[in-house]
Amino acid sequence: MIRKNPNGDLPRIDESAFVDPTAILCGKVVVGANVFIGPYAVIRADEIDANGDMEPIVIGANSNIQDGVVIHSKSGARVEIGEHTSIAHRSIVHGPCKVGDNVFIGFNSVLFNCVIGRNCVVRHNSVIENADLPDGFHIPSTTNIHADSDLSQIRQVSFSEKDFSEDIAQTNVELVRGYKRLQNEF
Repeated sequence: MIRKNPNGDLPRIDESAFVDPTAILCGKVVVGANVFIGPYAVIRADEIDANGDMEPIVIGANSNIQDGVVIHSKSGARVEIGEHTSIAHRSIVHGPCKVGDNVFIGFNSVLFNCVIGRNCVVRHNSVIENADLPDGFHIPSTTNIHADSDLSQIRQVSFSEKDFSEDIAQTNVELVRGYKRLQNEF
């Protein structure tokens, strides 16, 4: 479902993107080329700041927002998902938040008030809150990273993890093409 927010903002979706009919996109949302938005995802840009302003939620080209993902923002803050980035099933991205290019966010992970650098892998059931994660970091499953976390103990993404992330992103671009071909059959 594509709908306006109370300010009258309507999502802008590139014609090459695929949005599952069960997904909800509301308000000031910008979806780039070849983006896949899976079943029951909710992307909602509808809150304003103290001045009545609102930044958009931007999904970069060739990225995928998988089944049941929720993306929202507090008080109209910006949320930006980079290009070739995967946000896996049932994750929550709550702004303000910036996720770089070529990033993998694993199942059920939560991001809030953070910056995730390029080429990072955040594995399943992890939380990144009030922290900035430099480029190329690997966060193991069930890890919690906060403002006072010691990042010196975090290792860099390995070649196989980088390859895995790229494969997921490419697989979802292929899904976009497949679902776009089927769209006329519904």
